[in-house]
Amino acid sequence: MTDVKPQSDTQLVTITIDGVPHEVKKGEMLIKAAQDNGTYIPRFCWHPRMNPVGMCRMCLVQIETPRGPALITACTNPVADGMVVDTQNDTVKKAQEGILEFLLINHPLDCPVCDRGGECPLQDQTMSYGAGESRFVEEKRHYEKPIPISDLVLLDRERCILCARCTRFSDEISGDPLIEFKDRGNNTQVNTFPDLPFSSYFSGNTVQICPVGALTATAYRFRARPWDLNAVESTCAHCTAGDRITIQSSQNEVLRFLGVDAEPTNHGWLSDKCRFGFEYINSPDRLSMPLVKGSDGAFRESSWAEALDLVASKLRSTIESSGPDSVGAIGGARLTNEDAYALSKFMRVAVGTNNVDAQLDDGLDPQFLAATADRALISDLETAKTVLVWGPDLKEEHPTLYLRVRRAAQELGATLIVVHPRATGLDDRADHKFTYRPGAGSEVLTALSAGEGRYADARAALNTGPVVALVGRSGTTEDPKLAEAVAAFVRTLSDASILPLARRSNVFGALDMGLAPTLLPGRVSLGGIGCANLEENWGPWPTKTGKSTREMLAGGITSPAGLEALIIVGADPVRDMPDGLVAAEAIESIGFVVSLDQFLTDSNRLADVILPAEGFAEKDGTVTNIEGRVQKVNNIVPGPGQSRPDWSIIDDIAARMGTTLGFSSAEGINEEIAHVAPAYEGVTWDLLEWDETDGVVVPYGEAGQPLQYIPVDTGGKTVKGDLVLHQARVMYDDGVLMRNGLSQHELAPGAKLHVHPDDVTRLSLDERATLTAGDFTVTLPVVIDDSLSRGVVYVPFNQPGTPPLGSNPIVTVTAAD
Repeated sequence: MTDVKPQSDTQLVTITIDGVPHEVKKGEMLIKAAQDNGTYIPRFCWHPRMNPVGMCRMCLVQIETPRGPALITACTNPVADGMVVDTQNDTVKKAQEGILEFLLINHPLDCPVCDRGGECPLQDQTMSYGAGESRFVEEKRHYEKPIPISDLVLLDRERCILCARCTRFSDEISGDPLIEFKDRGNNTQVNTFPDLPFSSYFSGNTVQICPVGALTATAYRFRARPWDLNAVESTCAHCTAGDRITIQSSQNEVLRFLGVDAEPTNHGWLSDKCRFGFEYINSPDRLSMPLVKGSDGAFRESSWAEALDLVASKLRSTIESSGPDSVGAIGGARLTNEDAYALSKFMRVAVGTNNVDAQLDDGLDPQFLAATADRALISDLETAKTVLVWGPDLKEEHPTLYLRVRRAAQELGATLIVVHPRATGLDDRADHKFTYRPGAGSEVLTALSAGEGRYADARAALNTGPVVALVGRSGTTEDPKLAEAVAAFVRTLSDASILPLARRSNVFGALDMGLAPTLLPGRVSLGGIGCANLEENWGPWPTKTGKSTREMLAGGITSPAGLEALIIVGADPVRDMPDGLVAAEAIESIGFVVSLDQFLTDSNRLADVILPAEGFAEKDGTVTNIEGRVQKVNNIVPGPGQSRPDWSIIDDIAARMGTTLGFSSAEGINEEIAHVAPAYEGVTWDLLEWDETDGVVVPYGEAGQPLQYIPVDTGGKTVKGDLVLHQARVMYDDGVLMRNGLSQHELAPGAKLHVHPDDVTRLSLDERATLTAGDFTVTLPVVIDDSLSRGVVYVPFNQPGTPPLGSNPIVTVTAAD
């Protein structure tokens, strides 16, 4: 990726393009320098985010040399001082016409039925630079068309012009070289290897960058023409990196997402979960009417007035009889910042409690996530000399960060250190990889800190800064204190910064809006120091520390003084908590439960009232990514039926309870946030839409960030046992949004028991084995996995037909009967 490496040498040189002199960066590729100065040179194979190869020859230009004029490829030749370039003379035009004529020899003229028609570079450049007619009259080459090379991508080999964009992306960017050239000469074609599908998590990117219609997406094939589409730029709702996307719709139906090349975040790339994860929006199973559970236990449709009156009445009577701390709220990490702020204000002002949590007992300390000292930016990976990844498998849970870290190690020369209980997607680029047993992380950290034994080289590398550490929980059975201990160690290094990891798309925005038992909006602790505007707007708020999700749900089962009313907002704790059985029992035992959601879930089936909420692409707002970057999300289609934005539902409930929250629009809520939340001072929609289109990193205004959290190593617990469980999330699971996507609902790999080969022999395991984890017992297929440490078993989390296995790492495994 020569063209996009950081330019430490800013020396400028002068070149002449078509008679006009320009000053450009020394060493920049001619095609890029010309483009940046207003001259477009046609191309097919060149892409600004990949290494140049000069395969298509479409970018031929003429330069002056000591031996006279010469044709060169603009994509493979860097500029030099005094270079004279001609992109328009007759020689160049004839060369371009010849290249296009060759490309069209075997290319089918099926533009009317090609998905690329209307947005096809080959089509456009043939019109602009082609001869107008072809001398080729013989029979064209034919292949079977199309052939599925994965569940998401189809290949039409007749259309391929052999530009190698797809093969280069898979090799250079995603690290999944599963698509390649085969055969020779006139029979050269792109294809997959025998019996190996194009099962990359990033395969959809090849569809977007293909300059012809050779690669098409099953989700979009024959759905619309480009001129039929409405489009709006937004921010991806699936991962915490805040990928910039374009949402395209037709006839009020979202039809596709396209990646936008945003330098601070995703560089234009999307995971397939992000790219094809829009289909749930159009699902016929979306909730469209309020549902109220009758005395027979069945739901019936109701009016909004009836449902809201019932919710307000139940909440008000619960507060009057048992106090505000008998009410709790769970969720909010998939909402916009405006919705999350509305829920936070409602719980503090209308209810009077801090029992609110956006995390589902699988994250980290909210103050650490929201306000840790020495926080890194994603772009810091561009200049890092050393990168430490100690947390989840980035390829599975944080795909954009995976691509950025991979680029840092592969293209930019950073030393990569990976610490994880099993194989990860970055292992092939890691300079140092350490595998450990869950529960033994503290011992590994102690050894790494001291540079003992096999950790000596890695410890020495950490002395070379800048160091960027990506820190989180490697799995659901990992002690959450370990990540903070790692962060505390990183802060002892010189020139080091920390990027704390947590899942769910807007969890950082939700925490910044106060959806945590220890936080108020704007990265403020419950003491409220540094937030005079918040106190003026809200009035007094409760100062008693609230309950976390686990504390709220455990209290619902075991304590008479536990919750008596629960609000679940855009969350499914029964499926998404490590202890899903605990969540289910608790929700059933709580006196009154109301859910705001887009679908029926395992959790809200146990509720008393379900209120239909609008989702992504159906409402405007802002979100905050993992580095604290605030970005805009935009609506393009209406919500189904009588669904409403979450903030509007919450405002109506508060009004019926006798409290005025003062919300009239999402933009109005944003203005209130910009006024009362210190870290978000001045971050308005106008700023994000007109001045800072890539978003702004908070704290932004003069108020700064009142809370500065210093991570501390409090000594994690060490777990000893014959077998310990590593349970971690993977890209595709049985989450309700994936379950309702046509292209993705069958991609979940299914639950399997991964066991080290020595343990398979020691335990006399065969094809299936029975795993017992606390109160959970499940029989699963056995997979031999030599990337695990001995005595460790691994099970993917939240797979179809398999319940969560709890957070206790001690397990037993026996041969199945």
